[in-house]
Amino acid sequence: MPFQGLDDEGEFMRIRYSVAAAVAVVVAAAGVASAAPGDTAVTFSVSSGSLAISVPSSASLGSGLPGNSVSGQLGSVTVTDARALLTAAWTASVTSTSFKTGGGTAAETVAASAVSYWSGAATATSGLGVFTPGQATAILAQTLDTSRTSYGLAAGTGNNSATWNPTLVVAIPASAVNGAYAGTVTHSVA
Repeated sequence: MPFQGLDDEGEFMRIRYSVAAAVAVVVAAAGVASAAPGDTAVTFSVSSGSLAISVPSSASLGSGLPGNSVSGQLGSVTVTDARALLTAAWTASVTSTSFKTGGGTAAETVAASAVSYWSGAATATSGLGVFTPGQATAILAQTLDTSRTSYGLAAGTGNNSATWNPTLVVAIPASAVNGAYAGTVTHSVA
């Protein structure tokens, strides 16, 4: 039983101890309460790049006789799409000049309509989307006297790339003269 003596003022000390205990409980409870949360707004950005195409600087198809054809692969063509788009799509196109030797007379010219192209399947792709060759097989080869689709991406998201190694076939006219013929095959992407 607690001491129930009188204090200096004549009150029971037990009451004073009870009040002191109640104050201690209230102070302890106040110390347990947590502080309000602090929010930090955080931002960042995703940078975008460009849409680009890289091609071999040169290619040799060997040699052939008039009335026959020459063919060979051009080397790796790569489209790199670093635009980081929500909906990414692009189309790569290809066309050719005529091929000439000497003074470029009619007998010294192979028209672009005699130059056929087929992209074949991709040798590498990255990213999301539907990659589609312009001409998946040799049977689908197209002449390059007008712009043709060489490769494409549809339903893409974010950055992506595709690489292919197209084949060029040149039908040498029977009237072609001896010489080293040169022309330009141009790839572009949009």
